[in-house]
Amino acid sequence: MRLRDALTGTATVLALLLAGGSAQASAGPPGAAPDRVAAALPNTVVPVPASTVADGTVLTLGPSVAVTAETAAARGVADHLATVLRTSTGYAVPVTVGAPAPGGIALSLSGAPASVGPEGYRLTTTTGGVVIRAQQPAGLFHGVQTLLQLMPPAVMSPGVRPGPWTVPGGTVTDQPRFAYRGAMLDVARHFFTVAQVERYIDQLALYKINTLHLHLSDDQGWRIAVTSRPRLAEHGGSTQVGGGPGGHYTQADYTALVQYAASRFITVVPEIDMPGHTNAALSSYAELNCDGVAPPLYTGTQVGFSSLCVPLEETYRFIDQVVGELAALTPGPYLHIGGDEAASTPAADYRTFIERAQRIVAAHGKTVVGWHEITRATPLPSTVAQFWGTTRIDTTLANAAAQGTKVVMSPANLAYLDMKYDRRTPLGLSWAGYIEVDKAYDWDPAARVTGVGESAVLGVEAPLWTETVVTPADIDYLAFPRLPALAELGWSPWSTHDLASFKRRLGAQGPRWKALGMNYYRSPKISWPLGS
Repeated sequence: MRLRDALTGTATVLALLLAGGSAQASAGPPGAAPDRVAAALPNTVVPVPASTVADGTVLTLGPSVAVTAETAAARGVADHLATVLRTSTGYAVPVTVGAPAPGGIALSLSGAPASVGPEGYRLTTTTGGVVIRAQQPAGLFHGVQTLLQLMPPAVMSPGVRPGPWTVPGGTVTDQPRFAYRGAMLDVARHFFTVAQVERYIDQLALYKINTLHLHLSDDQGWRIAVTSRPRLAEHGGSTQVGGGPGGHYTQADYTALVQYAASRFITVVPEIDMPGHTNAALSSYAELNCDGVAPPLYTGTQVGFSSLCVPLEETYRFIDQVVGELAALTPGPYLHIGGDEAASTPAADYRTFIERAQRIVAAHGKTVVGWHEITRATPLPSTVAQFWGTTRIDTTLANAAAQGTKVVMSPANLAYLDMKYDRRTPLGLSWAGYIEVDKAYDWDPAARVTGVGESAVLGVEAPLWTETVVTPADIDYLAFPRLPALAELGWSPWSTHDLASFKRRLGAQGPRWKALGMNYYRSPKISWPLGS
């Protein structure tokens, strides 16, 4: 047991008074002793909660601790929390439905303020126990993530640790700023297995990310089986960047991923990129090419050279078959059609294609998402544009936003997790610039593009393209510590935005990542605790 863990109970009480960031004080007349101190809880929680009030007490969870779901609807979240606690504490941590036991943790779907909405929660800790209240199970799940971050880092360990298992007393009332808080994983350039993607899902859930965008097709590989077009996976999925064996998900694999993500309250958004980034499809079916000749498979990293044949009716029959099968497998509302870097598609053809593709997706009951170039066509009223540009002015996007198009913010020079941290870091690219963790954090999604304000922004997404990413350790290295920065931009109110506070809270994540076996980048911008 490290001394820091042993002293956590004392240190948290001191931190109630010393924590920075959004701390507030509530006191009586000058010279009078305050009857209660309203301050930020210890600088350990990312994303920072909307409101915190500390009372200076500490709860220690003992061997008899139990988790209670007030109703059966909360049972799944209760089971998840109990599993985490059993693993690291060695306690039995029984789960019951009904009235809470003294000194335990209760999860309730009643009594939460209306203001927390479907994903928010209120967490109250006293010496008598912990109560998390929410309107929906998703809110309970997010509240559990905050509870775990308030506990010693060893709570995330894969084996039994000695504790003590303390929680600082007080109340957290919290809800997200944006409805869409996403991360994108490119499995087309390098393939990742179901288990590897599930590992990333678990990491996303720690930071209240609620959307996983899977980039399932590109020039280098097609990663989802389509019954009506079997060569897409069998041939198009048979390689990857650098010429490796590639791979693909069966429809059962994809369903398993969707269900696993749902158990963490994360919605999967599948992407089939088109009309460009389509060499794997064009190589699989010659009839998709204007000249009827299938190109060879591609294992490089250049972009902009491929295009579906816009005039061919076969193109739209193909899209209808692929989208129809994928939509049937995807319970979430969104389906991403790409639309970026279509340099080989003439502008008029591009507009024609995007407008037809949107209608096909809508006919299968899904809301279209596309990279922001799709606003060069006429977006459907429901279509969502994802901005990946590096400029602060995009008139076409701003005009679309003025007409009601919602925007997901992913500026490449701030949000792309595949960019290098600096010139010395071994992984990643640098075409959009270097992105250290402070740069990833210190921008406002609602003020990034002129004319695309708060009401137009649906949320934030952190894409991870995989030209240089081959292993889960590579994902860790590029995503952490920057992913939590983007998560805070998506969740926390802008009024809490404070770089110095964020750096302190982010540093506290290091021991947790070490306990989880994560290969995170030890950014020199952050003061990491010794041993992390």
